[in-house]
Amino acid sequence: MTLPVPPKSAASAPLRGLNATEALTPLIESIYTSPDITCYVNGKRTIISNPNPHWTLLDYIRAQPDLKGTKLGCGEGGCGACTVVLQVGDRRNEKRRIQHLAVNACLFPLVGIDGKHVITVEGIGNVDRPHPLQERIAKLHGSQCGFCTPGIVMSLYAVVRNSYNPETKKFHLSAHEVEMEGHLDGNLCRCTGYKPILNAAKTFVTEDLKGQLAEEDEPTTADAEKFAKEVVDFIKTSSAGQSKVSCGRPGGCCRDRPSRSGSSSCDSESAPSSPPTEPSSTSDDEHIPAIVDVEKEPQADSDLIGADYAKPMKSKEHSADAETKASTTLAAPAAPSERGVPRIEFQEYVPDAELIFPPALWKYEPQPLCYGNDKKIWFRPTKLEHLVELKDAYPSAKLVGGASEVQVEVRFKNSDFAVSVYVSDIADLKHTILPSDADLENAKELVVAANTPLTELEAICKGVYAKLGKRAMVLEALRKQLRYFAGRQIRNVASLAGNIATASPISDANPVLIAAGATLEAVNKQDGSVDLPMSKFFLAYRTTALPADAAITRIHIPIPAKDTREVLKAYKQARRKDDDIAIVTAAFRIRLDAQDCVEDASIVYGGMAPTTKESPKTQAAILGKPWFHSETLDAALGGLLEDYNLPYEVPGGMADYRKTLTLSVFFRFWHESGVELGLGHVDEQVVDEIHRSISSGTRDDYNPYEQRVVGKQVVHLSALKQCTGEAEYIDDMPRLDRELFGGLVMSSKAHANIISVDWEPALAMPGVVGYIDKNSIPADVNVWGSIKKDELFFANGKILSHGQVIGMVYADTALEAQAAARAVKVEYEVLKPILTIDEAIAANSFFPHGKNLRKGLAIDDKMDEAFAQCERIFEGTTRMGGQEHFYLETNAALSIPSGEDGAVEVWSSTQNTMETQEFVSSVLGVPSNRINCRVKRMGGGFGGKESRSVPFAVYTAIAARKEKRPVRIMLNRDEDMLLSGQRHPFQARWKVGVSNEGKLLALKADVYNNGGFSQDMSGAVMDRCLTHLDNSYECPNVFLRANVCRTNIHSNTAYRGFGAPQGMYFAETIMYNIAEGLGMDIDSLRQKNLYNIGQHTPFFQRIDEDWHVPMLLHQLSKSSDYEKRKSAVQSFNKTNHWKKRGIALIPCKFGLSFATALHLNQAAAYIKIYADGSVLLHHGGTEMGQGLYTKMCQIAAQELGTPLDSIYTQDSQTYQIANASPTAASSGSDLNGMAVKNACDQINERLAPYREKLGPDAKLKELAHAAYIDRVNLAANGFWKMPKVGYTWGDTNWETVKPMYYYWTQGAAASEVELDLLTGDHTVLRSDIMMDVGNSINPAIDYGQIEGAFIQGQGLFTIEETLWHTASGQLFTKGPGTYKIPGFSDIPQIFNASMLRTDNNGKPLSWNHLRSVQSSKGIGEPPLFLGSTVFFALREAVKAAREMNGATTVPGEWNFDSPSTCERLRLAVGDDLIKRAATVKKKGEMPFLTAVA
Repeated sequence: MTLPVPPKSAASAPLRGLNATEALTPLIESIYTSPDITCYVNGKRTIISNPNPHWTLLDYIRAQPDLKGTKLGCGEGGCGACTVVLQVGDRRNEKRRIQHLAVNACLFPLVGIDGKHVITVEGIGNVDRPHPLQERIAKLHGSQCGFCTPGIVMSLYAVVRNSYNPETKKFHLSAHEVEMEGHLDGNLCRCTGYKPILNAAKTFVTEDLKGQLAEEDEPTTADAEKFAKEVVDFIKTSSAGQSKVSCGRPGGCCRDRPSRSGSSSCDSESAPSSPPTEPSSTSDDEHIPAIVDVEKEPQADSDLIGADYAKPMKSKEHSADAETKASTTLAAPAAPSERGVPRIEFQEYVPDAELIFPPALWKYEPQPLCYGNDKKIWFRPTKLEHLVELKDAYPSAKLVGGASEVQVEVRFKNSDFAVSVYVSDIADLKHTILPSDADLENAKELVVAANTPLTELEAICKGVYAKLGKRAMVLEALRKQLRYFAGRQIRNVASLAGNIATASPISDANPVLIAAGATLEAVNKQDGSVDLPMSKFFLAYRTTALPADAAITRIHIPIPAKDTREVLKAYKQARRKDDDIAIVTAAFRIRLDAQDCVEDASIVYGGMAPTTKESPKTQAAILGKPWFHSETLDAALGGLLEDYNLPYEVPGGMADYRKTLTLSVFFRFWHESGVELGLGHVDEQVVDEIHRSISSGTRDDYNPYEQRVVGKQVVHLSALKQCTGEAEYIDDMPRLDRELFGGLVMSSKAHANIISVDWEPALAMPGVVGYIDKNSIPADVNVWGSIKKDELFFANGKILSHGQVIGMVYADTALEAQAAARAVKVEYEVLKPILTIDEAIAANSFFPHGKNLRKGLAIDDKMDEAFAQCERIFEGTTRMGGQEHFYLETNAALSIPSGEDGAVEVWSSTQNTMETQEFVSSVLGVPSNRINCRVKRMGGGFGGKESRSVPFAVYTAIAARKEKRPVRIMLNRDEDMLLSGQRHPFQARWKVGVSNEGKLLALKADVYNNGGFSQDMSGAVMDRCLTHLDNSYECPNVFLRANVCRTNIHSNTAYRGFGAPQGMYFAETIMYNIAEGLGMDIDSLRQKNLYNIGQHTPFFQRIDEDWHVPMLLHQLSKSSDYEKRKSAVQSFNKTNHWKKRGIALIPCKFGLSFATALHLNQAAAYIKIYADGSVLLHHGGTEMGQGLYTKMCQIAAQELGTPLDSIYTQDSQTYQIANASPTAASSGSDLNGMAVKNACDQINERLAPYREKLGPDAKLKELAHAAYIDRVNLAANGFWKMPKVGYTWGDTNWETVKPMYYYWTQGAAASEVELDLLTGDHTVLRSDIMMDVGNSINPAIDYGQIEGAFIQGQGLFTIEETLWHTASGQLFTKGPGTYKIPGFSDIPQIFNASMLRTDNNGKPLSWNHLRSVQSSKGIGEPPLFLGSTVFFALREAVKAAREMNGATTVPGEWNFDSPSTCERLRLAVGDDLIKRAATVKKKGEMPFLTAVA
């Protein structure tokens, strides 16, 4: 056993003058004598001896060959893809307690697993024997791309395990616990819209789990009491109405349907979404959900599974088909449906069958550990005296607890703490010992052990507050802040000491501790115990008064005496409620004397200065004053503006908003303290923050068009594999012999000339093999692009964007490659960047484009005449921000050279195999037939991997050929966000003319998008924007001009919707402006201008018999009770001063095809039936979670008359399907489905004689056997090209113009919101969405697309904002820490989805006229725009607030742009606090951050 030598590179200890070797070697030899981590992994004892000190727990897990289910999603603990569970034995009292802690493996120090049991997703189940949680998420369609799924499974696994008491055999689990206590706030999903995941989790509430459900705990926090009351009020009064689903009450609900008689061994009730037994008895607009049941042995639909396969042919040519060599089944088979209503059956959950806590760990005594190498060393002391000794010997040692901050600094700020000390296993620092109840009654303080995990501290605060009541208000304030601090995984391991010592100016906890007058107790060898008052602890930015050789041991939190008239409250405002860093955080404490005058006050803010700080002028202004007098409030607000007079250019930006928040939260506190002290009547709404209730909602699952296979709710064929971690993504593929890893060298400047690049420092680093750059390939092939070839693979002398690739280093490991890439030295001559659309217009910086649309008088340039006919004209400029794709799997590629003929196999996470193949072959100088591009599945795509994935495949291929070794790369999240582009920011400068009655007469618009530094697909995105700028409305005279801006941001690209959401957003903004200008109801205006059949769009496409938007609006208005709720919203707004509601009902039509890229409207498929009756299916589409493989297999099974499980798709590859179009434009099912059908038709024609001979019930193995004996070809190449489309830009001839789109996918949605006018926070009370999808091939998959797209659209239009640093041009939002996508708590509280089935009279509709596969419609992109209903409902709420505050709502005089962030919402309200807080912009000042629309 070799002990490590301390790193020579470590800094000398400043107090002692010794280097690390001199200071630490004596300790290593005397105390830290073991380099071995002893733990259990999935039940197996494991000793990890002297591991790589740079490894996190995730690095170790993923280095194991059979543990690839735990994913790297972001590397900063913000997405939850890496979640694992630590099973920990708690021996603090006689009853041994086992805890299950979900943790972020990407952050957690590897040393921290010593003495613990690590459970990964593989440890709880596999496809053959899944855990009930894995099975339920799969069967309830809670996994689409699947990359996030293992992490979500493990977070829920911890919840389920912790809820069961093995001694009492009782569960303490409720829907409130699952959804409202933050167990999932550290997990993100970009595909599903979250609802099916929550539904799966809640099945553990409604089923009795072979134990007894304990009664739900009573509320024990102020928040919970308030929440319970608000839920009751919401149900009584809300215009959001009630959903027709189970309440989820433990033990069952009146809406629950009993399970089948005698079919279940437990007395369970069925899940909350069970329908009546007779679908026909329901009203027209009542949704019929799936039937959900728990069974000991779930049934399976025989139409879908049960295929068997004939024995080998050669020995028994004439009877092989009579015998069976094998049979198959689906991983998560559906039960038989009941008259068009799907039935979902789960296996029982038996808690006693769970993975046990290893008994040996109860006896394990942790020893001091030390391991490392000459670069980095880890210590793990087990006693406080060990830590004191170590800090005395080497004060520079970095103390690490949960590593949530440290690991982010290591990964993203290139910090490398050479000597790190893991302190979370020191019992004296970790365990807070509470006094007895009697002592607690008279306690003057609560003493918290410094390293108590925040989750445990949250529970302590909750428990003590429940006992002491409002006297312990400080603990309730702290609990409230901790509940919304980071994600549950981080709270499980992070500590208060870590939060304090980090000294973040936006800390959530520090304001509470300062306001309370808390004191820190620290310890060092020289002084023993040191007391440090929190009020004097923070000296400067990230600098504290803690002595270098000391460690914090306890936090003393004062509790006021019983008769003290004191109030302490805390507040936090962030972009997203859950798991987000604060914009402004605050805590206020006031103590009043007998005359209600202020005796003592502490007004503390975070986010308003370089440190958390008190407010001296404010405190002085209120001391001695009568507290609840308006003069005192006014004096305090004036004092705050002096204490926090932020300049316009303040770091972090948002000066106006942050100043307004300081006033707003204090204003709220002033009122709330009045309530607490009984000082007078206060409007409850000024006190109450936005709260959401437990989510609910339905899907209309009844499908009258269901066939044998097509139309059934088949579970995504990979879903269960994704839930068990067995689904393989690019970076999960086994490591190959001599494989190398790439690390990209990227520009740190946005616009510059490269003066020099020095590769030597990188090449000298361990493990580095070489590099590639512009000199590695011929200059003429150093160029690429999807449409125009104008982008370099490697920068050549000039930098055009932050993150532009200069080269790639490759090394033996990924960590070595990334470290080497950072070591490359690049010198620049910095140039001024162009970032925004306005800057591009001013600089005349455009890409050539020149397309426009003309209709009516615009054809002859007579728009002046058109506007002369208008009675009212409105003009405006509307902006819309971009959107980061945030697929959970970042771009990845693996190139494997063959060793002969120059051939290379390229695995790429790409939507576009053909383009990848073409550019790899071009750069390598070989024909395309030597390059096989392959992809099995992507962890999300959304358009971001249609073109931007190409360079990464190219880089690995160049290096693989150069070294004759396999080369792999997977981008970090920040690299991916820098390089992959995003949705285009847009701006429209428009003018519209109407009649006095609101009839559209003329529309003219100049439309701009921000293309970035290269064209990519910006022109095509612009084209689709123009062709959707009408949305669903007819205007006789239209002139639309397109401009694609060239800027110095990353190259923007395809994103779900591809310009259409931006176009429809402009249309609806214009409609709202018209309605406001005319004083007209917006819904009446829409109805007045809807297209009629026979009318034409601005590109002369006829609106045909497939026009269903009026029908959708009518039926959705009725089913959502829209008119009644709209009236209730108006009533609410009249009577509420501090909260406003809004509601919006909006249609959409989305054109299906690749538009004028006519050559892409084609697809091929290749079907092979083997002699045993099994079927191999290849097609040109790729799988990214949208269920394309599943749908294509359903079509093939339906057409070939065989069970679904006999069809297998291995992957998508260019050696099977040549010249495949990208999987994009929502056309994957249309194009590939028809190609699959064409191949099946050919085979069916050849098999027809054998079906006639052997009978209609003959199995495919019998038909295949007979046909093979007769030498009939059992393989077929299918092909389809989309007919009738072929629009040519500029063609205005009504007679000859061809359609641009094959058909329209149409839909409508209604959303209702509530807005907190003081903070800008909002919640979505309810959303209803109805889509016309034709005859759905798989309604479950289509609903997944509908709900997922809606939530993605909601994010686009509300919380998702991309920002650049104005001065440098660098991207600021490049990870989940700064860029926020919707989380579990952002979805609508009630979320209902349905599909159009009948006309308004209840008559079934037919879509046979479509000539699409199975008369279905593409659904991936169309619903996304309907997320804008949340934005437009918020706009209505803002308008109501502005009207109340006397601010203008006249078109042209106010503007409300997307996204509607909390900042924009708050600053649009128009109240006096905003006016008081307004920042004066001085000449030449620029905002710190810039949005580039």
